[in-house]
Amino acid sequence: MRRGILLYGPPAAGKDTITAALSELDERYVPFTRLKIGTGKTQGYRMGTPEQLAALEARGEVIYRNDRYGNVYVVDRPGLDQAMEGGRTPVVHLGQMAGMEQVTALFPAHWVRVLLWCSKETTARRSPQRGDTDTAARLAAWDATRADLVNHPQAHWELRVDTDVTAPREAAQKIDDIVCATSPRS
Repeated sequence: MRRGILLYGPPAAGKDTITAALSELDERYVPFTRLKIGTGKTQGYRMGTPEQLAALEARGEVIYRNDRYGNVYVVDRPGLDQAMEGGRTPVVHLGQMAGMEQVTALFPAHWVRVLLWCSKETTARRSPQRGDTDTAARLAAWDATRADLVNHPQAHWELRVDTDVTAPREAAQKIDDIVCATSPRS
């Protein structure tokens, strides 16, 4: 059975940092690189064109797309298939409950859902430290993520992590424990 990890949380909650800690723990954990159509930060994305997006949409291969910060971010079927090759476990970063629902509904795999949270003050502090030039937009996204959670009280999480008080390696170990307990690796 294919498996993956969904990390949900506001900007600067530690998704990249915890993904790196997971990769250090086990090389089979790999960051899922979403397709990005737009400008700005390119590291951690597969940059695409509007034509590529239109072709994926025409073939029904877009699992989830969201428009934020003037860009389009896509979780696509070919990208997930490739990320899971060779028994790898992709770590997908999402900031919208709609994305969590779409990925789990439209891409068959054993998904471990993890809520990463930090205070708005922490996002305000971490955002410029990681090189964001649009911290005000990140804080607006924090508010949107909070509202999204309030509007989805039935959301199911295998783990909730407060990254204000939990070290990345500790969080990664807890996630790995859940992955191993719920879907033993061969």
